Amino acid sequence: MAVSWRSWLANEGVKHLCLLIWLSLNVLLFWKTFLLYNQGPEYHYLHQMLGDTVYSSRGYTVGPCCLSILHIIVCICKSQTPNPSLAHSSLPWQPQVCFLSLGLCLSRASASVLNLNCSLILLPMCRMLLAYLRGSQKVPSRRTRRLLDKSRTFHTTCGVTICIFSGVHVAAHLVNALNFSVNYHEDFVELNAARYRDEDPRKLLFTTVPGLTGVCMVLVLFLMITASTYAIRVSNYDIFWYTHNLFLVFYMLLMLHVSGGLLKYQTNLDTHPPGCINLNGTRYQNIHLPEYLSEHFHESFPGGFSKPDELTQNTFVKICMEEPRFQANFPQTWLWISGPLCLYCAERLYRCIRSNKPVTIISVISHPSDVMEIRMVKENFKARPGQYIVLHCPSVSALENHPFTLTMCPTETKATFGVHLKIVGDWTERFRDLLLPPSSQDSEILPFIQSRNYPKLYIDGPFGSPFEDSLNYEVSLCVAGGIGVTPFASILNTLLDDWKPYRLRRLYFIWVCRDIQSFRWFADLLCVLYNKFWQENRPDYVNIQLYLSQTDGLQKIIGEKYQALNSRLFIGRPRWKLLFNEIAKYNRGKTVGVFCCGPNSISKTLHKLSNQNNSYGTRFEYNKESFS
Repeated sequence: MAVSWRSWLANEGVKHLCLLIWLSLNVLLFWKTFLLYNQGPEYHYLHQMLGDTVYSSRGYTVGPCCLSILHIIVCICKSQTPNPSLAHSSLPWQPQVCFLSLGLCLSRASASVLNLNCSLILLPMCRMLLAYLRGSQKVPSRRTRRLLDKSRTFHTTCGVTICIFSGVHVAAHLVNALNFSVNYHEDFVELNAARYRDEDPRKLLFTTVPGLTGVCMVLVLFLMITASTYAIRVSNYDIFWYTHNLFLVFYMLLMLHVSGGLLKYQTNLDTHPPGCINLNGTRYQNIHLPEYLSEHFHESFPGGFSKPDELTQNTFVKICMEEPRFQANFPQTWLWISGPLCLYCAERLYRCIRSNKPVTIISVISHPSDVMEIRMVKENFKARPGQYIVLHCPSVSALENHPFTLTMCPTETKATFGVHLKIVGDWTERFRDLLLPPSSQDSEILPFIQSRNYPKLYIDGPFGSPFEDSLNYEVSLCVAGGIGVTPFASILNTLLDDWKPYRLRRLYFIWVCRDIQSFRWFADLLCVLYNKFWQENRPDYVNIQLYLSQTDGLQKIIGEKYQALNSRLFIGRPRWKLLFNEIAKYNRGKTVGVFCCGPNSISKTLHKLSNQNNSYGTRFEYNKESFS
């Protein structure tokens, strides 16, 4: 089926537009900085120090490599043997030659890109700011609010960009360190990064502030990136958590790195133009080039020119009025990262103060298939359906914490809220052992509630998620895979309390599980909700479909009270294309919100179907929450 441009623009348009803007900013900064250090006259002597220069015949010189090539070409035209000494002389009539000093240009251009992304990468981690924008009227557009859901993707994109351009930056500065050592010149001591000719470039890396901090930042960045891979996050989340908090060390080193003032620019361009000539100490503002060439260059010119004025008529050479003066560049990195870094630190401080009071655990319920439910209360805690909180238990880990979606939100009549945890990994296993006694055979079949003394538990949040908008569509399709049902549990609880204040008028709820016992996590809630709308003569408000993906035969949810769910239980996997066609047929011309929390295989299928065209004029807007 063909892609619907209307649906594609709704799902992908704003995202790709922001990506294009971000790419344009990176390209613009890179190219602008590259040209500045490539063509800027204030960096003329720095180019010479690094081995190459880039200037034209209008009073500028070219580097020794270019001059040697030019001299060889002239000698070939005259059938002469090249003179090495003459090849390295400075000729003021040299034609325009462009030989890029890539080490300098690439190092500074990549640094500009790093400044941009090191500032932007912090903004998606300001969770309170995103939650405020999502829940307030400051962002009335639903498309713009959906763009906030891509914060994690944008954070990852900026991180990958930092890694790539850090590699370019490091490689370019390694070339610069070698050039500073090889091209040491006593006439420009203050411009030299090396202290003497042929100094070991490794000394520049490990004995200077920019070099040493750069090496340390590379090591920190390597640890953060390798620990951020999917395999390590899934197998050992502790490593990811601890190494990712090294970002504070990274930013401290970055501030020290830019304070070294290694690269300098010329400040007196008016009195000492780049490439100017000092004739026996005589200071003139200008000199006519043909007269100078007739006096200092007596050989015939290539290409048939017999007189110097035929080659450079009305051309002048600039004369030095004083010695060049140099100054270190102002560290612009501070300007880039100070705002986002202060914002992030202020938010973290506020979150630390807000979460310093522990919650009161009301009950802990053990569910089948290694799932545990925690119900708790906290004074003045408010949350919206679909949001999540971060749990921190010092008895389990002093620093580690984990996000969990609220399955029950506090209301005006009750202050209780809760979460469901899937026992996977070291942290959840230790947490379960503290809250529950060793599991028995009965607990694997029937839930039970334990009354005991619980360890201190702190929460941070709530924070926003894409599922907050599920109640703002007239029609919503909610698809859950396994424990991915937790974001929709709070929404179903909210509809059970009162559904009339919300815009939602039809909900398609699809839940796919591997074993029959997993449906018991929220079986009671689904039955009560199903019966509620039947009693209110709104049987079409909630369409519940439960799919058992792996089974040896037909099974049913145990219990007489679950008869309503047994009639909604299907064996096998959903036929997604047929399901979308059916929803589009019964909701002609409407916009359907598609919300998915589950495996990537389901997510990719729903994403693809949401962008496809249908003959009923129905548009599907795709939203996704991943857990990994």
